[in-house]
Amino acid sequence: MISSLSLFIGARFSRAKQRNKMVSFISLSSTLGIMVGVAVIIVGLSAMNGFERELQNRVLAVVPHGNFTAVNKPIEDWQALVKYIQNKPQAVAAAPFVKFTALAEKGTHLKAVQVQGIDPSLEQGVSDLYRFVKGDAWHSFKAGDRNMILGQGVANQLGVKVGDAISIMIPSPPQNGRTQAPKRVRVKISGIFSLGGQLDHSLALVPLADAQGYLAMGDTVNGISVKTTDVFNAQPLMRSLGNTLPLYVYINTWQQDFGYIYRDIQTVRTIMYLVMVLVIGVASFNIVSTLMMAVKDRAAEVAILRTMGAQDSLIKAIFMWQGVFSGVLGAIIGSILGLVVASNLTVLIKGVEALIGHHFLSGDIYFIDFLPSEVHSSDVLLVSGTAILLSLIATWFPARKAARLNPAMVLSSK
Repeated sequence: MISSLSLFIGARFSRAKQRNKMVSFISLSSTLGIMVGVAVIIVGLSAMNGFERELQNRVLAVVPHGNFTAVNKPIEDWQALVKYIQNKPQAVAAAPFVKFTALAEKGTHLKAVQVQGIDPSLEQGVSDLYRFVKGDAWHSFKAGDRNMILGQGVANQLGVKVGDAISIMIPSPPQNGRTQAPKRVRVKISGIFSLGGQLDHSLALVPLADAQGYLAMGDTVNGISVKTTDVFNAQPLMRSLGNTLPLYVYINTWQQDFGYIYRDIQTVRTIMYLVMVLVIGVASFNIVSTLMMAVKDRAAEVAILRTMGAQDSLIKAIFMWQGVFSGVLGAIIGSILGLVVASNLTVLIKGVEALIGHHFLSGDIYFIDFLPSEVHSSDVLLVSGTAILLSLIATWFPARKAARLNPAMVLSSK
């Protein structure tokens, strides 16, 4: 198979002009099929890599790995509980929070938001959200000033900017079986964070002490956020940590809210690998048709080689090389094309969106509002290697057919 003579003759057969135009057309179509298949699969896998990167950088970096929430009543001695959790080997950091739903109002604009009261100094240990807050609003975020940091999507829907004031209406618990009017609080927008995704359209932050005051909670909190040592192993880590706590708590992890995204990415990646084999396999098996016709077209040359003493292995190797050349050419061109498109996928999709006036990914529905891409060399090598391997497998039957030609019958019919 690897002899220099078979490689030389196979290359000559590939470069030579075919006497049968149909052979040339099918050969070209098989190469183009492999090229397009390789390029499309590389682009698809790069998009999945991009989604996984953005999930880690924009969601899992911002959302705490897990949290403990009180079962019956708010957590009172939360300072001691935070220190207790921080000293455990399963945890990297911990921070208290107060969480409630409110209705933000600005003029005639209304928007339901999830308000979270946080301690900025402790919160940046469990979340990287501060990195996405514009300006220096995070460093000046303190209790007593009635400040609020809004998501960019919420700010856009309310039509507000930094420095504007809005009203938030907080539900009041019923008293004596009677529904109470919501509490209205006036707050100033001190900062805006932009993640480019779903959290921008639902989340608002206030200082912990302010949130406790709005809900008349005293110095209690709703729960403790935790950053574990392994984000993808957060569930068992949080469970083992929760079992050691001195009080009963509900245990939640990011997987309950965003785990479906990670599972979907892995499922689509698996499907992409299956599609890769099927698409490239179909394109590669066009080589079977090409080589079968090439064997017939080159029957005289094969007969002459056989009369000159060529062995079956040499004849097989010649046509196997001829098929591999089509696979290699398609894989190389497809890899280059896929790399170029995948490396510029985000820019290309944004250009298409601007051209047609339609946004493919909406930030209030998906966790990001753009199509990401990240090329992995292992994916490129896997896809191109699969294409070459399948094209080699496709050459086996035609090459075996060529080796069985009877030179006497071929030459007598000429």
